[in-house]
Order: sequence, then C-alpha cells, then structure tokens
Amino acid sequence: MGLLSTGLWAQLDRSTPPAAGPAPQINIGESQQFTLKNGLQVFVVEDHKLPMVSYSLTLNTGAVPEGEATGYVELVGDLMRAGTTSRSKAEIDEAVDFIGATLSPHSKGIYARSLTRHNSILLELMSDVLLNPVFPQEELDKIVKQMETAIQANKNEPSAIAGNIASVLRYGSTDPYGAVTSEASLARITTDHLKQYHQTYFCPNKGYLIIVGDITLKEAKKQAKKYFGKWQEAEVPQYENQSWPSYEGPVVAVANRDGANQSTLQVTHTVDLTPGHPDAIKASVMNQILGGGSFNARLFQNLREDKAFTYGAYSSLSTDERIGNFNASTQVRTSVSDSAVHEILYEMRRMQNEQVSEEDLELIKNMMTGSFSRSLEDPQTVARFALNIARYNLPADYYQTYLQKLAAVTAEDVQEMAKKYLRPEQCIIVAVGEADKISETLAPFAADGKVRRYDYYGEEVKGLQAVSGVSAADVIAAYAEALGGQEALDGIQDWRQTGTATVQGMALSVLTVQTNKNQVLVEMGMNGQVLSKQVFDGQRGKVVSPMGEQELEGPMLAEMKESSVLFPELNYLDEGYELELLGAEIIDGQNCYKLQVTKPSGSATTLYFKVGDGLKFREISSSPQGSATTSYREWTEVEGVLFPTRINQSMGPQSIDMHIEQIELNQQPDAELFAI
Repeated sequence: MGLLSTGLWAQLDRSTPPAAGPAPQINIGESQQFTLKNGLQVFVVEDHKLPMVSYSLTLNTGAVPEGEATGYVELVGDLMRAGTTSRSKAEIDEAVDFIGATLSPHSKGIYARSLTRHNSILLELMSDVLLNPVFPQEELDKIVKQMETAIQANKNEPSAIAGNIASVLRYGSTDPYGAVTSEASLARITTDHLKQYHQTYFCPNKGYLIIVGDITLKEAKKQAKKYFGKWQEAEVPQYENQSWPSYEGPVVAVANRDGANQSTLQVTHTVDLTPGHPDAIKASVMNQILGGGSFNARLFQNLREDKAFTYGAYSSLSTDERIGNFNASTQVRTSVSDSAVHEILYEMRRMQNEQVSEEDLELIKNMMTGSFSRSLEDPQTVARFALNIARYNLPADYYQTYLQKLAAVTAEDVQEMAKKYLRPEQCIIVAVGEADKISETLAPFAADGKVRRYDYYGEEVKGLQAVSGVSAADVIAAYAEALGGQEALDGIQDWRQTGTATVQGMALSVLTVQTNKNQVLVEMGMNGQVLSKQVFDGQRGKVVSPMGEQELEGPMLAEMKESSVLFPELNYLDEGYELELLGAEIIDGQNCYKLQVTKPSGSATTLYFKVGDGLKFREISSSPQGSATTSYREWTEVEGVLFPTRINQSMGPQSIDMHIEQIELNQQPDAELFAI
C-alpha cells in the first residue's frame, strides 16, 4: 500500500496548476420588487436568520454642477440629520441611540438599520429626516469649519494632493467630477444651496429603496406606502456634459512637498466603460492581472518584489455612467521616482504587447470566482445586484451568468482589453514629492518634455522663481518690521496666550506662557483638566502626557531650546544658523519668499514669508517623527505688535486648528510655573 501511494505521488506534476473546471452553478438569492405610484422602486430581500432589517435608499441624481460653491453637495447628508421641522438634532440622535439603530443620510440617499421590533420607530425617523430637513445655519457653520480643517490636513497628505490633480486633469476643473472643494468655495455655501439641492434631487421617481432582513414582502409594501407613499415626484435635471480634456501624448504634473523623502505617483486616464458593458468583466480580469490587489499582480511583483522600490503598487479600472477611469498608483523613494514611472508604463505596454500565460489567467479567474461566490453569502449583495440591473438596465440574468462569462475569458480577450482600455501613450503622470529633485528626471516622460507644477487644488502654479535685489537678511528684517518693529519687539519680556485647539472635532483649551529667559509652558486640557504639558526652564525640558512624564534630552531638548526664544526667526542670522533664500513661490495663492534654515541642532525648517506684507505664511519642519506644516492664517495686533491668532498645524493625517483668544504681555510670571 505504501509503495502504491509513493508511485502515485511521483506521477503528480506540481509545477502546473490543475486545469480549471467548468464554472460552478450558483444560486443567487431571490429579490422581490414593486413600484409605488410616485415612482419609487422597491427591492425586498427576505433574510430571517437574525431579527434585523435595513433600509437603503439610493437616488440616481447623476453628476451635479456646484459652481463657485463646490462642496455643498457633500454637506447635504450631514445636515439632513441636523434637525427637521418637528425634531431637533439632539432629539433625532437620542431617538436613534435609544433603539440602538443606525441612521446615516448622505448626498444621494439614506441608510437605516435596526432590530425588527423597532422598525416602525426607525422608519418614522428615516422618513422625517428624508422629507423634512431644515438645514440649520449653526450646524452648517460647524461642518464647514470641520471641512476647512480637513482641507488643511489633506494639504499635507500626498495621496489627497495627487487625487485632486488627477481629477482636474482627467475631467477638467469645471466638471463635477473634477471640481475641487476649497476654503473659498466653502465660504460661499449657504443653507439655500442645501435646500435647493434637496428640493431638486431628492425625488422618489429617481429613487431605489432596498429592504433587506427579517421582513416579508407584504410588510415591506405596507411600510413603503405608509412612510414614503406621500413623497412627491418631480422632474430632475440631468447634467449632460460629456466633454473631457484631451492630450496629444503623456503629460507630467508635479506637486511640491518640502521635506518629503518619497514620491507619491499616479498614472491615470479616462476610460469609456459603463457599468455592465459587455467588456466590463474581461476588462476587470485584465486589470486584476496588471495590478488589482493580488500579490501576483504584475505591478506588485515588478515594483516591490523585483525592484524593491515600494511596499505596494496597484491599479484600478472603474466603470461609470458618464466616464470611467484607469489609475495605477504607488509610493517610492524620491531617487527612483522616474524608474517607477518607467516600470508602470512598461507593464501597461506589456499587457498590450504580450498575451498573459494560462497559469496567470486561471489564477486570477479562480480568485475572482471565489470572491464573487463568497459575496453571495451576504443578502445585501442580492439586493445590490437587483438594484444594478434596474439602475443600469442590465440583462435580467447578468449576475446569474457572471461566472460563466468570467470562465470564458481568454488570454486573447485580456490582450484585447489592454489595447482598448489602457492608454500609456496618452496618460497623465502625477508625482507629489520634492519637486526640484524629481521634475528633471520625469520630464522625458512628457510628450512636450515639460513638467508642469500644480497645487493642492489642481491649479497650475509656477515653480520656484529666482529673485534679485533681495537677501535672506532683507526678508527677516521685513518680518521684524511687519510684526511691529525691533524696538516694540525688544519691549516684550513675556507673554501669556490662551485659546482653543480643535483636533478631529474635539475642542481643547490651550495655554502658552513664554519669557525672554527662554522659559516656556504649553498646556492643553479639557473641562479644566490638563491633558498634556510641555515645560522648559531655560536649560531642562519635559513633556507630560497620558502616557507618563518624560524629561527631554539629546536632539529633542536641543530643538525645544531653539524654539523657546520669543521671536526665533530673528536669531536666524546669528552664528550657528545657516539661512538661505531659495527664491519666490506661490503657495495657496500667496506669493512668498522661500527660506531654508538649518539650526545648530541640525534640524532643517522651510519658511514662507509673504512678499506683500512680510508676515510669515507657512513653516515646514522635519524631524525623525515626520514633517509638520504650520500655516498662519490670521494676525492680531496687541500693544503695537502682531501675533498669529489663527493657526493650523498638520502632521500626517492629524490636523490641529488653534484660535488664540487672549494675549497678555509683560505679566512677569512666577519662575515656579516653569519648574521641572
């Protein structure tokens, strides 16, 4: 018996994967449908395993042009739950929490979920929020401030910058798909925008209501008629623009991030591929082989496993009713930015020029088959399939025959899809990093040999410009004069500043006390309790946080000592500092002088001073923990000296908005305040 088994084992060829069998037969759960008189289409999927039921309303609004108030559509969902004609925000929140439910409005519908026994209460809340929102001004003001904070954080996030630039270059800045929300557009948003959008686009004849869970068709019909039957239908405008930017050849767009040690790259272009298109499944297989997320995908294998440029490289191919897109992305070391772009383009062309092996093809098809089959275990998938069939006018058996169509995809099909939907010869190459270091190496990829620079908003800007007749000393002198003049600055012995800091929507109190003896105290707290504290007595420093107390030493102590001076910029001309005027650059619409200082501790900081009034506009400091960007947004005069009173600081995904509310000068604080 043992010999027989050994003989059979020896005959197996494990270098070749087993041939794929026929596509498995699948059983997609049943969905039932009906339509209310007002045009609302309802899909019901019964699932009595758990006593839960969910209601998901989706509106087919299409693209919505927002004009100069870009961003208001995104706010609609948040503001819908902020109060109705009969309930305040607090009352809605309390009612939802009391029954342990979920109620999440969004700009194109609303999702709600609860235990079956609470569905009447849930539907009453859902229909009230859906049909009777009041969009209170005070809640709009809060959310606008939160979005402004998010923008400040995103300005320090390379993927967000690259995404904005890619969208603008793919679709155009005036198209809804390419418009970028800015602080200026947020400032133009009024409650009238939200009310008009809700009145215009929230119409039942453009809606699909999916009900999934412990419910019968009869009960669903009764609920839909009771809570949504009086919703009035209306004509909904459709945005018809189908014109996209065209390029004769590849274009290269770069955004600068001072201090970045890597580049965030995207290679992208539009794709004319609608949901349910006959090519959609074949094109998806092609993209999965190229870079769809598998460890075996070619971009991953090339850029990570073979070249060791990155931790990951991926691609996506998105369908859309108007226009889809292809996007390949990665993050690599600055020094290999051009090499990484070369390899991405190489793999795109290889998909076009070479047929994939049967082994690679079957591996991806098997993976996609497994993923599809597993998704059928979720009743929400059944409902989503029914919605897509109705919304995109797909064949009734589109999903029932999905695996057969997937199994039928050949290597020839994959190559055909690559030739049809990949456009390395007309792509948009976006790189976010040290622009001065990567621009020259990326220029050969552009059809015209030019690299264009863009800012966070996707607006083209000039790069660093040389300046003449101005020195670094002149810029610092102008800054001192802008603050109030050297005599006024010399008259300040100490200051005490109090205010608030907003972190992820949470408001904290801030206290800063500083003297001309290099003593510093910074406290942040909440409800009268100190959460963190930094102290420097002129020689020693410590940090106190919920994690414990740490006395500083080495580089951290040296950096604290350098920043303990009342006006540290005025010391940058002293011995031990290296100060260089790099040129002039437009940052967020402001023409600024760009200076770089290397401090005695060895840390480097990039500073931007406005050309017009001489005030500091932005500061970017680098440390082993990462880079931090501080923006000075408002200044206030106190006893003849200007102080920044609106400050934003971003480090990675975290953003802090500070508002200094009171500044007291020359109070002679007790030395015990700075005791270590």
